[in-house]
Amino acid sequence: MGAGWKHASYAAMLAFVLIGTLPLHRYYRLSVLRQPLRLFLAIVPVAMLFVAWDLVATAAGQWRFDPAQTLAVRLWGLPLEEYAFFVVIPLAGILTFEAVTVVWSRRRAP
Repeated sequence: MGAGWKHASYAAMLAFVLIGTLPLHRYYRLSVLRQPLRLFLAIVPVAMLFVAWDLVATAAGQWRFDPAQTLAVRLWGLPLEEYAFFVVIPLAGILTFEAVTVVWSRRRAP
């Protein structure tokens, strides 16, 4: 990866996760994205908790985000990618879980 792209490492990882999991929605005809309120209620409360945890931990110096691997834009000291992480990763998990459920139900069907 070239030096110019290194700042986008975290964002690229999140993009690859989405590229790998969003097609599951269409392929398995899932209803996850057609239920936005349910998805919002599944992701946002937990994301808020973990964002708060990140804010406290970074302020206390318990961990940090490498500026060389994140975009320069920060919100309350956290890179934008960190906020996206708490949406993208749960969404990918939900899509994967729902797709596996469909596959298992098809295998069990007579």
